[in-house]
Amino acid sequence: MELEIYGMKIESKVTSRFAHTVVISRVVNRANESREAFFEMELPKTAFITNFSMTLDGVTYVGAVKEKEVAQKQYQEAVSRGQTAGLVKASGRKMEKFKVSVNIGPTKKVTFELTYEELLKRNLGKYELNIRVKPQQLVKHFQIDVHVFEPQGIAFLNVDAKFLTNNLTSIVKKTLTGTKAHVSFKPTLEQQHKCPDCHETILDGDFIIEYDVNRDLSAGSVQVVNGYFVHHFAPANLARIPKNVIFVIDHSGSMSGIKMHQTNEALVKILDDMGTEDHFAINIFDDISEIWGNAIFQATPSNVTAAKKFVQTISARGGTNLNDPMLEAVRLLDKAHQDKQLPERSVSMIILLTDGQANVGEKIPTKIEQNVKNAVNGRYSVYCLGFGYDVEFSFLEKMALENNGVARRIYEDSDAPLQLQGFYDEVANPLLLDIELQYPENAISELTQANFKQYYDGSEIVVAGKISDNNLDLLRTEVFAQGANEHLTLKAEVNISEVENVTQQQQYIFGDFTERLWAYLTIQQLLEKRVSAETDEKKNLTDRILELSLKYSFVTPLTSMVVTKPEENKNDTFVADKPSEDVNVERHQKLHYAPGFAQKGRAFTSVDTDPHFIISINDHSDAICFNIDGKPGAILNLVADPSTDFVVNGQLIGVKETENNKKIKTYFGKFGIVNNKMDVKVEVSTQMIAVSYGEDKVSFSWSTTTSLTKESFSISIMKEKNLTLTMGDDATFVIVLHRVRKNHTVHRDFLGFYTIDSHRFSNMTHGLLGQFYHQVNAEIFFIHPGLDQSKLRAKMIVKGQKLRVTRVYEKDYRLDSEHGTNIPCWFVRNNGKGFIDGIPTDYVVSSLLESVYP
Repeated sequence: MELEIYGMKIESKVTSRFAHTVVISRVVNRANESREAFFEMELPKTAFITNFSMTLDGVTYVGAVKEKEVAQKQYQEAVSRGQTAGLVKASGRKMEKFKVSVNIGPTKKVTFELTYEELLKRNLGKYELNIRVKPQQLVKHFQIDVHVFEPQGIAFLNVDAKFLTNNLTSIVKKTLTGTKAHVSFKPTLEQQHKCPDCHETILDGDFIIEYDVNRDLSAGSVQVVNGYFVHHFAPANLARIPKNVIFVIDHSGSMSGIKMHQTNEALVKILDDMGTEDHFAINIFDDISEIWGNAIFQATPSNVTAAKKFVQTISARGGTNLNDPMLEAVRLLDKAHQDKQLPERSVSMIILLTDGQANVGEKIPTKIEQNVKNAVNGRYSVYCLGFGYDVEFSFLEKMALENNGVARRIYEDSDAPLQLQGFYDEVANPLLLDIELQYPENAISELTQANFKQYYDGSEIVVAGKISDNNLDLLRTEVFAQGANEHLTLKAEVNISEVENVTQQQQYIFGDFTERLWAYLTIQQLLEKRVSAETDEKKNLTDRILELSLKYSFVTPLTSMVVTKPEENKNDTFVADKPSEDVNVERHQKLHYAPGFAQKGRAFTSVDTDPHFIISINDHSDAICFNIDGKPGAILNLVADPSTDFVVNGQLIGVKETENNKKIKTYFGKFGIVNNKMDVKVEVSTQMIAVSYGEDKVSFSWSTTTSLTKESFSISIMKEKNLTLTMGDDATFVIVLHRVRKNHTVHRDFLGFYTIDSHRFSNMTHGLLGQFYHQVNAEIFFIHPGLDQSKLRAKMIVKGQKLRVTRVYEKDYRLDSEHGTNIPCWFVRNNGKGFIDGIPTDYVVSSLLESVYP
């Protein structure tokens, strides 16, 4: 191997739940010519990157955390100068990816070092430190070292590395002595081999450390270092408080198929787990809402059995009226409390599950938020679960945070029922209400949140602050809360100098961790407040978040890390951002798409043929694009699966770019989708959607929001935006209507085609897009450094073929349906020659609804 990772060390130090992780990777180029060395690391979403550097030829290039706008300006300037510039924004379920590359000469070495920090959140009775291990090759010196220091004492510590076979688990060394734990993992080269005669590595997966600390019924544990304190509160041996749950469940047309089945499965399990002292109601909604039994029921065995039978009959249909069922849920709780149906000391909550946006009744998200907030009036908690990739997550997050709850995305996957149950388990056992933590009024400043609506079993309350009275010897804290049977008051007192001495004696503990933990927690809480803040308050919060992010070098949603690479790399600029929980971030990694338009890149290689296709490769971490030189009127086969008798075709239309310029650009103007086994045909144009199923035919215009659900398929139309089509369990597609305007008038209309759940197609699937539905891997084995970005070239091996590709920017219209957004990809010239099977004319068909299979 010409590029060799000869050393990798991951060291994590955890003090009082605050983790400081350093990843060091050493790479050598054993080739006789320059090579591009990549550093790639996945880190938890809850972590903030605090430092990155690379050392080449004895010189260290260190990243600087800057305001996002400043970083973006520096990035754009680098692009305009023709220099390489990269943005790191990849995000997954629990992890996000950091990736950078640098050009290194023959026999040269480079050392990459990444540091990130996170507060480990207690969940279901344990803390979890997750280290993603994925060097993608055998590493001569590989090492993981984790040190944990918990003054309360460590109750248990487990290590789970699923990539290790049973006979190799002994490689993991674990020591646990009272307040300290040490975990080390140092596999030899021989032990890393996946099999005796191969060069594949077993190091591919999560290395997880789980632990908890000793607990009792006390005011908690306080640590102090250099004037900052952190207080952890999670008492044991408390009685459970009854809960009252209103489940508000979306069963609109877009929930049809596997989503509805998984929701029903999860609800049945959740109902089984309810305590007999709990109360519940089920409110299902599409265009209208239906409350099962029109009442709240106690969770007796007979009521639970009846509810489970009802849940199993829920099917998907109709549109999405989100406002009314939420307000009905509040009214139901109000009436039950007024009628004394519910225990006086109990926790009332509303759990909303939806997969889409409101398209019936009140449709404006801000009005729905305000309606719910006014109705709840701080009395209940609202938890919002967004199922899949079509939900407007920011809307759900704001509605939850405004009502003492949280929002979660439920990912479309086979384990969706477990995700739903896992969330419910977090709020299943309330132990305390109205918790207030108090400290000496004139001695403490910069206090993080100290009042909490509920405390749930298995979780933890964390408060941090600054000791502003330098003469304070004793730090007293009082906790007031409502328990299941009585009012609870707990008190604690710590000697500041004694506590500081205990911590400072731990030589491996990093710096002033309490101050950094305070800053981390403060930023996280300010970011949450910012979601629902009004304009003036939002500006103040933004300024404070930015101030703290820059002071403590945290890469947060308001900052970026900028790295200027060495001169040999043309002073390339690299910018690392904090990914957001946004629908487009998720989709960008999951979809193959055909926007149907090619645009010249800015300061990049010109791409003039059209339409263009962008294909995810290498586990969605990179992309290849190609264009097809099609004529207006031509019909191209995009997907053809003979196993399911399924076909998608697209017809090109031609548009003059300007009146003066006679050049014709082509776009997709129509799509035809056929499923002969289901006897369904759908024709989508920029004006109409025509559906034929059996003997029935129906047409829709883009001017309405509506849906149609049948046994074998469902269609959901968002006015002037997009159409989602689900065919049984075979496939889900999204067709987006793009209206490009000039001078406030429509300049051109065209359609974009996106595929979700492509893994459901058979291995026989073909077509311009279909041939890439199963994982595409490409090896980049040479990059020409060039003088500027327009000459950045690579050789790739894909499908056994060697291709010459060029780095370009193509337009992606999903993020901006009018103007498009430039995204980078490797461009294959000559109509995708060598990348696609055959030649473009092989994919031309005679009819939009023609079933043609390879």
